[in-house]
Amino acid sequence: MNKELLEALDALEKEKEISKESIFEAIENSLIQACKNHFGKADNTKVTIDRETADYRVYAEKTVVESRDDVEDPVLEIALADAKLIKEDAQVGDIVEVDINSKEFGRIAATNAKNVILQKIREEERAVQFNQFHEKERDIVTGIVQRYVGRNISIDLGKADALLSENEQVKSEHLRPTDRVKVYIYEVKDTTKGPKILVSRTHPELVKKLFESEVTEVRDGTVEIKAIAREAGSRTKIAVWSNNPDVDPVGACVGMNGSRVNAIVDELRGEKIDIICWDENPGILIENALSPAKVVFVIADGDEKTAKVVVPDTQLSLAIGKEGQNARLAARLTGFKIDIKSETQAKDAPGFRLEDYYDDEGEYYEEGEYDESMYDEEGYLNPDDFEEVEVEDDAEAQEEYLEVEEDTED
Repeated sequence: MNKELLEALDALEKEKEISKESIFEAIENSLIQACKNHFGKADNTKVTIDRETADYRVYAEKTVVESRDDVEDPVLEIALADAKLIKEDAQVGDIVEVDINSKEFGRIAATNAKNVILQKIREEERAVQFNQFHEKERDIVTGIVQRYVGRNISIDLGKADALLSENEQVKSEHLRPTDRVKVYIYEVKDTTKGPKILVSRTHPELVKKLFESEVTEVRDGTVEIKAIAREAGSRTKIAVWSNNPDVDPVGACVGMNGSRVNAIVDELRGEKIDIICWDENPGILIENALSPAKVVFVIADGDEKTAKVVVPDTQLSLAIGKEGQNARLAARLTGFKIDIKSETQAKDAPGFRLEDYYDDEGEYYEEGEYDESMYDEEGYLNPDDFEEVEVEDDAEAQEEYLEVEEDTED
């Protein structure tokens, strides 16, 4: 019997990762509970189990009294004559250990003991599952689509099921039972019925984790993902930065012949991914974020978190994107509210003309196109980069500006 018990405990530990120690403790508690059901109390009952052989002993600690007539509670006390049969040198007032034959327990007591053990096994199994998936929170796992539960989807993760709610599903994606998909675990809740695992296919972190798994440089920290803006199922913009000047962050993420990024695109079922270089200078960052559109110049206000962007007339629709998607994702990626105009529109738009940035002394920026030197170390307009000119009135300043503008267009 003891050998069978050890084999059962080994199987539980291997299959469900439930420690044998916790089961031994459950057996001890169940026997104490059985004693309580059988005798009505179990305050003085002790159980010991040998962890190596599974041999166990159940006994009660009883106080020795003078005679049987002095025994008020046979569960707690024992007469001296009876105590000497157990311990020859027993004296009145001593505590002796009286063995209890667990075979005498009734069917109800045995059933209750069994239930205590099963309840402990279920609790340990839930705890193991919760800990396993709680460690994977904010990470991606591979699962198999099981079935639709209303508009939600049940995903089999092996040892537990996850819930992919309607809000976390990509609208253009049609998952079918038995499909293998990678999902992002964004929350794990501990419930009485086991861990409730909530997963997503729309979370921006899903893209980040896919790059970490696919790109070695991202995984080891050589290339850092600074920001992600995503419209799930359609397009994602990701800004990357290299901590090693010899490593091209964009090239590392794209891979040879696009192998790395294509693997991620396939996993996202065709979602387009734009990879750009991160820059501390907000003007340069905004210019990169609006890729693939070309930019003439950017004027960024770090305090207001706004930016005015001028692009060539032929690039306006490309910069804005279909239904404004390119500009919208660029704004999310950079954290700036971006206003885009073509060169023709900018000529008549306040705030988009260089003369709008004249100071009281008539200083203005000498170049008519975007140049990162027009920003200071924090990425904002640097007054030191403006050239002072002597002007008699506003008309002369306007004429000087138009000459610069014509040179730029040429």
